[in-house]
Amino acid sequence: MSSCCALPARKETQTTLPLCPECRRKGRRVEPVTLKALLLPPALARLENTPYHFCPTPTCPVVYFAVEAESIYHKKDLKVRVGLKEVDDPIPVCYCFGHTRTSVWEEIRRTGQSTAVQSITAHVQAGRCACEVNNPSGACCLGEVNKAVKEGIARLGLKSGAAPVPEALTPARSGERV
Repeated sequence: MSSCCALPARKETQTTLPLCPECRRKGRRVEPVTLKALLLPPALARLENTPYHFCPTPTCPVVYFAVEAESIYHKKDLKVRVGLKEVDDPIPVCYCFGHTRTSVWEEIRRTGQSTAVQSITAHVQAGRCACEVNNPSGACCLGEVNKAVKEGIARLGLKSGAAPVPEALTPARSGERV
């Protein structure tokens, strides 16, 4: 199986991508293996043999859509949480190796840095990545992991590689762990 983390961008261009029927934002093509792996059985039973696209809009309830088949799947149709579309923890950022936004932020709080990107990169280089199957977007997770690391460092007012923050000084919003 090929690794999405090692392949160049897909052939579709930004101008040819279909629009999500709900939010009207351009979708990203997703391979059938992603949908087959992540759809719940009743949703999988409705899967059409046509190209599907992932809706990247965080506030849009649509996860996958196929314009030709007028087929739509929502968050409730998936076996996993769609990190990009979630607001409550745990928010997955790496589906292959189990990193969440909370686990990344907690490591930063404890140590002043995160090893998630380096760990995932090592796994990718060893051929263990399966983002095209495990990640609802069908794409490499490193962008989302890097974003979570930057957010965690910024939330704690740290610079990369800085000292850990005592738990009593950790800023947290209501209901959110850091």
